[in-house]
Formats: sequence, C-alpha cells, structure tokens
Amino acid sequence: MTNAHPPQPPANTQAGDLAQPGAATLQIGAVAERTGLSLRTLRHYDEVGLLTPSARSEGGFRLYTSADVERLLLIRRMKPLGFSLEEMADLLDTVEALHRDSGDAAARQRLAEYLGSAEERRDKLLRTLTMADEFITLLRAT
Repeated sequence: MTNAHPPQPPANTQAGDLAQPGAATLQIGAVAERTGLSLRTLRHYDEVGLLTPSARSEGGFRLYTSADVERLLLIRRMKPLGFSLEEMADLLDTVEALHRDSGDAAARQRLAEYLGSAEERRDKLLRTLTMADEFITLLRAT
C-alpha cells in the first residue's frame, strides 16, 4: 500500500538529511502534521513503548528522525485493520529483523502470517464498506 502524500523533509533540510546519523530531527508537532496522528496518540505510543522517539532535546522535547516517521506511517496503516498495540509492536520488530537479516526464516514466517491477517482484515473492511454503500443507496432511493 502506498501513501498518497509521502512525508516531506523540513524546509531547512535536504531530502536525505534525516536519514543521516546526527541529522535533523522533527519535534512532535511536525511529526503529527506529517503523519496525521494526534499529539496524544504520539505521546501514547511513546508511553507504551510502541515507538519511542530517537532523541530528546535538552528541554525534554521528543525528537523524531525520518526512520521514526516511516515507522509511524506503518503504524498508521495498521490502525484501520484493527491490529492491537502488541501486534503492531511485533510487526515492527519483525520488519526491523528482516532489515537486519533478510534471511531470518522466523521473521519471514511472522511477516507472512501478518500479511495473511492483513489481507483477511482488508477483505472484512471491504465487505463492510460494500454494505455501507448499499445502505446509502437505499437511503437515497427513499
């Protein structure tokens, strides 16, 4: 699934700067704007350990890297499918394990299971959407 509006780098950085060690970071407000997630949600993800920002400023503000933003976009895509926080955390760990070692058989198996689950959940959402469309059509015809 592709994101219609990929995150853009801050105006004062180059596109690749955020991926560089020691590169620019974003504060929580900018991350909320880019991801469409609320400040409350971002703080909650930090509190429960789903996604801890890569750094904190001297003043204690959460600082996110482009990798953090990409993880948040993945989480955002899981939300409509009804994945639990625990499932989201496990899937993020699985993806990271595959990035470290693409031959990790256990991680590949977990990924395949999540893919099957995501497809089933998507199909269920599609059936629900179809019923909603039918309902709206009936209301319009009334």
